[in-house]
Amino acid sequence: MKPTITVIGGGLAGLTAAIASAEQGVDVVLFEAHQSLGGRARCTPAPHIANDGPHAFYKDGTAWKWLAARSLAQPAARLGAAQLARVRFRHGGGLKLLPPAGLVRMLIAGRGRHAPVDRSFRDWASAEFGEPAYRAAAGLLGPALFEADPGRLSAAFVFERLLRVASWRQPVTRYPVGGWGALVDRMAARARHLGVRIETGVRVDAVPTAGPVIVATSLDAARALLGDESLRWESGRCVLMDVALRPSRTDQCVTFDLQEGGFVERFGAQDPSLAPPGETLLQGSMPLRADESKTRGMTRLEALYDLCAPGWRDRLTWRRDQLAAGRTGALDLPGTRWRDRPAISRGGRTYLAGDAVAAPGLLAEVSVNSALIAARLATDPAPARGAGVDLAGRRAAPPATREDSSRRRARNERGR
Repeated sequence: MKPTITVIGGGLAGLTAAIASAEQGVDVVLFEAHQSLGGRARCTPAPHIANDGPHAFYKDGTAWKWLAARSLAQPAARLGAAQLARVRFRHGGGLKLLPPAGLVRMLIAGRGRHAPVDRSFRDWASAEFGEPAYRAAAGLLGPALFEADPGRLSAAFVFERLLRVASWRQPVTRYPVGGWGALVDRMAARARHLGVRIETGVRVDAVPTAGPVIVATSLDAARALLGDESLRWESGRCVLMDVALRPSRTDQCVTFDLQEGGFVERFGAQDPSLAPPGETLLQGSMPLRADESKTRGMTRLEALYDLCAPGWRDRLTWRRDQLAAGRTGALDLPGTRWRDRPAISRGGRTYLAGDAVAAPGLLAEVSVNSALIAARLATDPAPARGAGVDLAGRRAAPPATREDSSRRRARNERGR
């Protein structure tokens, strides 16, 4: 009989790990220190339902496909024609319908390029596409990185995210109706249906020794729990401001601040359930510069609201301000990639999941992808030596060695 798997943390990663493990027929218990599940996927309570920062899924990612296959992501809203008509870009001192021509050329030409891992995005993009295009791209990446200086990061890391954010296809972003809290509720219901025992309001201070353990917390919490100082990685720092307003025809739906790196989206445009009748919900973010205070960052974000929702202060019905520091997903510096982040397997049948560990993806996708890998490892008592695990939870073939390749060539020569 397989031992019980313990999952520590009830956010997106923890719930994914619990569901994926239970689907393999094992017993699972999940502990969450807070009284409610969700982690950074929590929402404020109705009638104003705001995520913990601007959240969206990309439907071309593995995380969305895994959730959608289990009907966990649905119902989901998308940007329609009316919303797309009210997308604006701040550059040249005001809001424009189109981004700068240099950025457009960069996005078109860049589809066939492979950015290097070991160069900074600033050095590579400026040399390849010019300084103005680089600066506009850095500003566009605010909601995907929550980082005021994307130029200091790995070119490969940043450019991959730029191309996904600016996809030419029909908008790939999807928004769970009712906010991410509704998604959390569906995931919790699915976990319980599979037999997962969920204990909230329980803080785990020591790693259980009986059976596999999946630690699905922030790196800070995991570092303290596991006593492992190596569990560190670069992350962003930004201010967040959520507001409910009496709507106006002058309100934009999506605003990218290419000058400051900020972002504001009227989530109430695609999901009216997020605010009471007669109101609409907007969520904005502004990455903080080095040593910049929350107050100064909030002033810059308010200035962006002045542009995309004129007169918002006079129409305000609800507001929430936050500072997000070190909890905005992994950022890869030059010379590093996702494989260099803290490993999922920590030894001794202990595994790590979250948005800053060694799994691919964009923001929340890393949480889901790492949790799927952790669940596969935790439920497989004897994985093949040298074999990896793919994101569907299947065992991958061991990589071919140089000797394997030589033997294969020799067999091919003999067969000719």
